[in-house]
Amino acid sequence: QVQPVESGGGLAQPGGSLRLSCTTSGNVFSIYEMVWYRQPAGKERELVARLHIRDNTDYAEPAKDGFTVSRDNYNNFYSQMNSLKPEDTAVYFCHVLTLRNGRSYDYWGQGTQVTVSS
Repeated sequence: QVQPVESGGGLAQPGGSLRLSCTTSGNVFSIYEMVWYRQPAGKERELVARLHIRDNTDYAEPAKDGFTVSRDNYNNFYSQMNSLKPEDTAVYFCHVLTLRNGRSYDYWGQGTQVTVSS
């Protein structure tokens, strides 16, 4: 199993920045992809960005301007969010995909709140 834990959320002003972290523990060497999602209050969860273990990245439209995902080893992933807008306000989730014995498993973090407001 893998346990992802998000951190780094908080209050930011419009135009400001936040850096979210997703720290994983457990069988981290089985991770092949990490995905950031977000869920605004009262809305459905939506994809923000993907990061494959081979460092391929894919950004959803709202994240193409100002968001950068990265990792520093097998178990720490980040989302640098710049030029934040009020519409970026949401709970941000880390979703980790693993491969073990030919089967894919996925794990969700508990989420971290990001609020963009003046």
